[in-house]
Amino acid sequence: MSTLQGYVDRRVLLILQDGRAIVGTMAGFDQKSNVVLSDSKERVYSLEEGVEEIPLGLYLVKGDMIVLIGEIDEAIDSSVDLSTIRAEPIPPIRY
Repeated sequence: MSTLQGYVDRRVLLILQDGRAIVGTMAGFDQKSNVVLSDSKERVYSLEEGVEEIPLGLYLVKGDMIVLIGEIDEAIDSSVDLSTIRAEPIPPIRY
């Protein structure tokens, strides 16, 4: 749990069990690893078009939906032209 404390007030990428990729600033978390993101956006990947960013604003993600949390290097992220990236969407996890 204390490992999430290092991500507070930092820009992070969350990969969820349903395949969604959410980027935002971690505003907080709780004992169940539920995460609150501010200024968040969902990144939708496609082979035909560039990455689409859908604004979500303040967003709560249940801890049991999170597969991965990683800090984003803001300098590198802002220098990437997402419209030129082509990638398959991440498939959902199947049980």
